Amino acid sequence: MHRLLAPLILLLVALASVAGGAVWFIQRDRQALVEQFGRDRQAQLDEAASGVARSLEDLGDNLRFASELLAQPGSTGDHHNELRALLEAVGQYRAIAVLGPEGDERLFLVDHKSRHLPRDAVHPPALVDTARQALTAPVGHVIPSHPIEGAASSGWMRVFATRIDSDEPGGGGAVAILVDTEPVFAPLRMVTVDGNTRLLLLGAHGTPAPMSDPALASWHGRLGEPAGTLVPGLRTLVARMRAGASGTLRLNEAEAQRLGLGQSDAVATFRPLRMRGEASWSVATLSSTNALRSHERTLVLRLSLAALLIAVFLVAFGTYVVLANRRAVALRESLRHAARFAHLHEKTQKILDHIPTGILALNHEGRISAVNQALRTRLPATAVGSTLPEAFPTAPSAAVQRLGALVLSARDKGAVRSLHGEPLSLFNEKDQFNVHAVPLEHGDGEASTLLVLEDLSNVRMLEDQLLRAEKLATVGVLAAGVAHEIGTPLGIIRGHAEYMLQKVGGVEHPQGRGLSAIVTQIDRVSRIIRQLLDLSRLQPARAGVVPLAPVVRGLQELLDVEAERRHVHFEWDVPERLPCLAADADQLQQVLLNLALNACDACTAGGHVRLSARVCAAGDAQAVELVEIRVQDDGRGIAPEHLHQVFDPFFTTKKRGQGTGLGLSVVAQVVRNHGGQVGVDSEPGRGTVVTLRWPVAAVSWEERHAV
Repeated sequence: MHRLLAPLILLLVALASVAGGAVWFIQRDRQALVEQFGRDRQAQLDEAASGVARSLEDLGDNLRFASELLAQPGSTGDHHNELRALLEAVGQYRAIAVLGPEGDERLFLVDHKSRHLPRDAVHPPALVDTARQALTAPVGHVIPSHPIEGAASSGWMRVFATRIDSDEPGGGGAVAILVDTEPVFAPLRMVTVDGNTRLLLLGAHGTPAPMSDPALASWHGRLGEPAGTLVPGLRTLVARMRAGASGTLRLNEAEAQRLGLGQSDAVATFRPLRMRGEASWSVATLSSTNALRSHERTLVLRLSLAALLIAVFLVAFGTYVVLANRRAVALRESLRHAARFAHLHEKTQKILDHIPTGILALNHEGRISAVNQALRTRLPATAVGSTLPEAFPTAPSAAVQRLGALVLSARDKGAVRSLHGEPLSLFNEKDQFNVHAVPLEHGDGEASTLLVLEDLSNVRMLEDQLLRAEKLATVGVLAAGVAHEIGTPLGIIRGHAEYMLQKVGGVEHPQGRGLSAIVTQIDRVSRIIRQLLDLSRLQPARAGVVPLAPVVRGLQELLDVEAERRHVHFEWDVPERLPCLAADADQLQQVLLNLALNACDACTAGGHVRLSARVCAAGDAQAVELVEIRVQDDGRGIAPEHLHQVFDPFFTTKKRGQGTGLGLSVVAQVVRNHGGQVGVDSEPGRGTVVTLRWPVAAVSWEERHAV
């Protein structure tokens, strides 16, 4: 026992050193984790705040648009109708007041939803006061009011006013809108779904909005008191927010606990919400890092338990070895061990033969001495005894050289060397492998190194399918929400825009071009919504018997027009005697149209697009007969790293505003719903080929005989 005591102490010291070193590294990297945590929270806040910023910008644009309308010549009735259209078109607008250049009230309108409210609720003093402030402001500058206390929205009501610039006698003045700002800032609620995150929203005058966390709003009110010295981080945060800055700030544990964020450090992220370059609001989130600390503690605990288990195992193993050596003096024990080793060797050989991972055994000369069953069926019959280049005759020489270099490195270093997720193309162009070269410490001349090949093709395929399914599910939820929440307001806005366009006399009027642009952009948004609905509502296909050639002829006129407009040569080769397809005719036409238009978009002037079809030979006699449809272009092509993303929703290689990335997603979903297959082959600068394999419709004996 005394002989075992010293090694045991050394072992425990070594394990303690390993555990201590692991804890030290974890603590050292904690700062990096906190910084990454702050970046994640900043990205989340930016995503939510971008929608609020757009809404504020739209509010300012609407106010300036109203001032421009009022600056134009026209009767009071005309101006009344134009403002009424604006008031009813935007749901959060409650009232509009127009003042003359001397501050006298000339027009006052209330939306239909607020007419039942008392006059004080829809015509507060702040409405006229803010409009009078705008009389002395620069043209185009938006003046916001303080929150209106006692209003129906509990502090959400504010007035926004701007000056009317007019050269007409008696013209000019100011226009003010009473706005319920709660829907504008509603997207910010999504960042507080996490229970460890608090929100602080400062208005244009530096006071907390009702959406702010009550505890943070309370501390904000006490910053000017002596108690404000207890939260210096919050004081610094508020100062930066009022200055219109953005970024992150770390608060210590004591301050975070006073602010109600738990017993751990907190990270504050903040950014301004601007109206045409003017910092009007500022929003911040304060998030506790308690989850990081819990993760750190769990990791330390697991490391400690693992070290303890390893210590127990090593002690037990050492004791067993000592006792076994003392008993191994008889020939019978030696024979028993020899038999056991033989049994283990046989079992190991059987295990290697039946695992799905490929394993090669190499001798000192680099020749293959053994191959397990997983690789034996994929290698030539003469693989045993050959070199690596002879065993992989179809693989690129660079891939085989990498395998050889990996084996030499593992043998020289005496340690395992690995390649992870490498596209080695050992058997075909799309092969990916995890490769491990394992040197055998006591290997004989026949087996000195093991080469382990893990084929990742099926894993990658399943990962891509799962990711695509998740994206499609997300698109479905998004489409339903977008169609419900945006479709009706867009229709109202478009109707009013067309009315105003007719009112001003068409695009020849100075404001006509802007109104026409509004109608055009609303139509574009409506098309995107329809594409989203097509993707989310796509039902299982009701397949009928559809001949392909008439469908293509029906599309030819439209495709010829589009090809001529893009200066692209379009041709098609679809034999009349092709078997009929099992398809929904409308969905088949949609697929071909999307693919042909995408091909035209990819070509430059003078390019070529070709649509062809032929019967695809079935490898199995019982397989369903297929028709192969190819849409080929000689355009710019697709980069190899993007090929696996082309059927993902919202992925597009077109410039911003020229495509939504939904066309190929709809194509892939339609083809799969019909039991078909779709694939893409492309090379940058050489063009793209999209191949569809579509099932042929089952034809009765009478129909086949008639054909």
